[in-house]
Amino acid sequence: QVQLVESGGGLVQPGGSLRLSCAASGNILSINVMGWYRQAPGKQRELVATITSGGVPNYADSMEGRFTISRDNAKSTVALQMNSLKPEDTAVYYCNAEIATFTRRYYAKYWGQGTQVTVSS
Repeated sequence: QVQLVESGGGLVQPGGSLRLSCAASGNILSINVMGWYRQAPGKQRELVATITSGGVPNYADSMEGRFTISRDNAKSTVALQMNSLKPEDTAVYYCNAEIATFTRRYYAKYWGQGTQVTVSS
């Protein structure tokens, strides 16, 4: 079994910062791409950022310059530093990872349970 557990969400004022973290655990053989997605009320889930196992990031256009994704391969974690937050960044943020396990030796996508980020004054 594999688990992705997010932390770090909360309420922040416009212009503020938050740091989200996600830790993968379980019967993990290898982790490929890790990333963050978000879903606002009434909207589809959308890409925020991804990062390869080699540390190459990719950002959605509206996040680049404000958000920074990073990962620690030794700890199987991925983080999202969010700066200059806007009310439109309010959403549930989900961690995602492509993980191969010792029993299923091919990459499958796993999702965390989500963490709420609310940007409001």
